Amino acid sequence: AKKIKDFDDLREAYSTLSEIYKEQKNIEKAFEYFQLSAAAKDSLLNQTRDKQFIEMSTKYDTEKKETENKLLKAEGEKQKTINLSVSIGLILVALLSFFIFWSYRIKKKANVLLGEQNIEIREKKHIIEEKQKEILDSISYAKRLQEAILPPQEHINEYFPDNFVLYKPKDIVAGDFYWLEHIDNISFFAAADSTGHGVPGAMVSLVCSNALNRSVKEFGLRKTGEILDKTRELVLETFAKSNTEVKDGMDISLLSVQFPSPSSKNQKVIINWSGANNPLWYINSFSFNGVESNKFHEIKPNKQPIGKTDRPQSFTTHEIEHKTNTVFYLFTDGYPDQFGGPKGKKYKHKQLEEMLIVNSSKTLEEQKNVLDKAFKEWIGDLEQVDDVTIIGIRI
Repeated sequence: AKKIKDFDDLREAYSTLSEIYKEQKNIEKAFEYFQLSAAAKDSLLNQTRDKQFIEMSTKYDTEKKETENKLLKAEGEKQKTINLSVSIGLILVALLSFFIFWSYRIKKKANVLLGEQNIEIREKKHIIEEKQKEILDSISYAKRLQEAILPPQEHINEYFPDNFVLYKPKDIVAGDFYWLEHIDNISFFAAADSTGHGVPGAMVSLVCSNALNRSVKEFGLRKTGEILDKTRELVLETFAKSNTEVKDGMDISLLSVQFPSPSSKNQKVIINWSGANNPLWYINSFSFNGVESNKFHEIKPNKQPIGKTDRPQSFTTHEIEHKTNTVFYLFTDGYPDQFGGPKGKKYKHKQLEEMLIVNSSKTLEEQKNVLDKAFKEWIGDLEQVDDVTIIGIRI
């Protein structure tokens, strides 16, 4: 229709498309094709008017010539031709006026429709903004709830005076969390990564944190491996109440430090560790022949989560010999799994290990600043892909 300028078919096609989008509730498209239909109708009218005008002009010229030829024969014929020409002119003026009025009415209706659509759009925008505010308020409240399970910095300083906590949630709330409990002269410290991030991850983190608390308080467990065994049992027990299979859980690095009490004859510091998918790193600093040296150690975790697994095994409790001026690092996989750098690749554990070794002689606060700065530079303009948690404690 466009190619052959058949404005009648074109108008009908646009009108049909407008009705279709209207039924689909696509107001923007419906109005677009409504306008195109009106424009095609205007073009049709203009085409018809031009055609009629040409025909009338041709007829007028023909009749005028005939009148001139007949003028010599009869004055009456001349008057008749004049009257006919005047009548035709009046008809054309009337048709033109009608077309102008009709176009005005169409445009007026279109403006009314546009006004109604603008009102509807404003109302929908208001509803969306209200819903968005409600969602953000709910998530902000969830953040306050999650922060309530995180140990405050003053509490951490009480049992581990020399420490840092680098905690960078991907969203407002996080699946990562850190956990601290002191009982029977034993301080437990953990970095945990619950399944997912955002609101789902935060909900799982509450379940896992509660299970850790129950393991040490309600069930009186003190060995890190037994604590993780009981925590897994409690997490599975919680999710077993669901009608659908839930495979959520967490990866964790759990360290326990038993300091000697003043009344105890045994002045040895006892350090135990267990891990689910997340390893433990620690660095010993020592002086040999006047030269400061650092030695890096890694303890592999059990390759199973705190959650549902095909072949569950008891978690291993590793006892670590205490050496003065040792820094332990508990972390989740968010930092090494972050994409960035010049090639947009993962940061990886090896690069994180090298950074910690190079900066091990610095204070823990300085190490935290180095880690934070390196992470920001690595991520650049890319999006953070996961929650990030790294904990450093010097014993």
